[in-house]
Amino acid sequence: MGERPAALTAPQLVLETEGDSQVITPSRSYHLGRDPASEIVLSDPRVSWHHAVLHTDGAHWTIDDTGSTNGTFTDGRRVQHLDVGPGSVLRFGSASDGPCCTLHALPPPAATRIRQPSALTSITGSFRPPTDVRRLPARVVRIGRALDNDLVVEDLSVSRRHAELRARSDGRYEIADVGSHNGTFLNGQPVLQAIVGAGDLIGIGHSVFCLVGDELQQFEDTGDIDLDVDRLTVKVGGGKTLLDGVTFPVGQKCLLAVAGPSGAGKSTLLNALTGLRPADEGTVSYDGRDLYRDYAELRRRIGLVPQDDILHTQLQVRRALNYAAELRFPDDTAADEREARVEEVIAELGLGKRADQVISSLSGGQRKRVSVALELLTKPSLLFLDEPTSGLDPGMDRSVMQMLRSLADDGRTVIVVTHSVLSLDMCDRLLLLAPGGRIAYYGPPGESLDYFGFHDWPDAFEAFENDTDRDWAGQYRASSPYRRYIAGAMNHPAPAAPPVHPEEVAAPPPSPPQRWRKQVGTLCRRYTRALTADRTFLAVMIGLPFVMGAMARALAGSKLDQNSVFNALLILCVGAVLIGAANAVRELVKERVIYQRERAVGLSRSAYLWSKIIVLGTVTAVQAVVLTMVALVGVDLRPQGGGGVFLPPLAEITLAVAMLALTAMMLGLVISALVKKEEVTMPLLVLVAIVQVVFCGALLRLDQTLVLNQLSWLVPSRWAFAAMASTLDLHALVPESSTADALFAHKPSVWLLDMGMMVVLCIVFGFIVSRLLRRHEPAVMRR
Repeated sequence: MGERPAALTAPQLVLETEGDSQVITPSRSYHLGRDPASEIVLSDPRVSWHHAVLHTDGAHWTIDDTGSTNGTFTDGRRVQHLDVGPGSVLRFGSASDGPCCTLHALPPPAATRIRQPSALTSITGSFRPPTDVRRLPARVVRIGRALDNDLVVEDLSVSRRHAELRARSDGRYEIADVGSHNGTFLNGQPVLQAIVGAGDLIGIGHSVFCLVGDELQQFEDTGDIDLDVDRLTVKVGGGKTLLDGVTFPVGQKCLLAVAGPSGAGKSTLLNALTGLRPADEGTVSYDGRDLYRDYAELRRRIGLVPQDDILHTQLQVRRALNYAAELRFPDDTAADEREARVEEVIAELGLGKRADQVISSLSGGQRKRVSVALELLTKPSLLFLDEPTSGLDPGMDRSVMQMLRSLADDGRTVIVVTHSVLSLDMCDRLLLLAPGGRIAYYGPPGESLDYFGFHDWPDAFEAFENDTDRDWAGQYRASSPYRRYIAGAMNHPAPAAPPVHPEEVAAPPPSPPQRWRKQVGTLCRRYTRALTADRTFLAVMIGLPFVMGAMARALAGSKLDQNSVFNALLILCVGAVLIGAANAVRELVKERVIYQRERAVGLSRSAYLWSKIIVLGTVTAVQAVVLTMVALVGVDLRPQGGGGVFLPPLAEITLAVAMLALTAMMLGLVISALVKKEEVTMPLLVLVAIVQVVFCGALLRLDQTLVLNQLSWLVPSRWAFAAMASTLDLHALVPESSTADALFAHKPSVWLLDMGMMVVLCIVFGFIVSRLLRRHEPAVMRR
């Protein structure tokens, strides 16, 4: 789990155990035991959970038994502390037939497949043997998923033609992205073309490539990674500290539970660990790499399941996962490839019998499994879950935790924030935060209550609330669990790099035009499917224009005259506003969690917004036409004679109503992006409708009222009513002072101004929505 700040004069050795070999380096300490988070896992039941530690002591290696039950042996005798070196043979749990570890001197690379630590070690501080090695090219190495590439990377996040490593005439090499979906990275930063030096890391999908001498070494991230959290501090306005110097290691295949009383900083920690809200101070090291510095590359190796659903619950399980796969995998991924991966995760999470069910019909535990399935599509190495058992009964709680246990055992690091203490025994480590964002305990869950001196968890949590003067963090730092599970297990800091602040982190590259169009298409199809599956929305969508149109028709009568025209036009304005705003006012706030997650893994903000505009705009325009036709077909619109300004009166009024509905739709999106809760939208919708009535110009003469006139310019119904009045030549129809408004004039320039102002308001509202969406994105994505 960790590196030690010891003198690095001891030699590197080869440790052979159970037919496997690995290089051990003097910069690290190696824990041996049955704990899956140990660097050397020995699964024999005679071996203790934490059995021994192998480390350097100056110029030589030492094995320390850490109080194991059945002992550590060499040459048939039990030892507590022993200096070891090449040729040493150790047995654990039994002197005769316990698991055996043998130490060898590190041979030259030509004599064995075990290789000297590569440049990956010097950059990240983490040794990982290469998964593939090849000679550097004389000209070009084509890299991608297709089988005809020189270097085939079997990873669905890699494009079929992804990148090329090219030899230059000056003897150096350069990496060039050739239009990949997920980008090519050099030392964690996105590049289109860049010179590659010795020790530079080329990131493509889940693999890293490195030039070492005359070789190109590939290191595949298969999930066996360490996560080191070092002195994370988060502060907010007013100097309040939410996290205070949080430090802990998370080993490979570890299931870590993060618990603590409300307000202890659990969600803040989760946001800092996932990069959604980077810490103000401290580092998060992903297998030795700075997560914040290399976030653009590493973000796709992190899965996050928020407390709320991250799928459209109106869709069937398989269909929802297929849409997610379309958004996350490259455009050149064949449909059968995507579907095969979807079926894999469905089988892995036991969702086969429910794959064709609508998500909203599933139980809470099964819905959580579907959310996890979505994240597993891209095979993340780190999986974070926020309160996955919230609201579940004890049986479902246990089932979800068993699922997470199996996911960790399959080769992932899983971190779960939880209030439940029912299944902590399934976890490898427990991080308990005290109020103020400080560590009160970190270690095996089974040792936690004994450490605090309580018999059950309610007493412990009550103590957190009542013993406000107790220095929980200070007591833990002075304890043996701290020395054992944090101080003795933390990785040595990686090689120095310039300090990186959240605002300086490189943002992921923008989507290329073809990718942007594909995202819009996928989002439109998914959104249309979700809307048509919502029967309540369909009923309102179909019924509202007919109801409002019938009301307008009743008020209009057979012709528009001075007794009916104001009421008819006012109802058309109100109907158009209600149609447009009601369609959009809930759509962004109810999908906020979904948007945040998809944005973090590469969704284009503008593609998301345009998909809403296209689908809702089409629905709204059709409704506006239906509203106008029901209200005015067969009505004499100009009994005084004459036509419209450019087109027949009915056509111009239909355009004005449709434009008002679209503008109101954009205003509804502004409200939806602005509010924090869906319940707030309905009162605001009523307020918007009242404002449109007051400021449309049908009830008050606004052009001669200072301040109100200027405010009315921001109200869409003001321009729509004026456009319809211009079409009908309202002042000629009703020759009163109230209709002498200059915006009602039956002139081409006036009608175009009225219509044009609604277009301007649409654009302004769209810009505001885009900026409001930005507030809900990971800090590094706000570019």
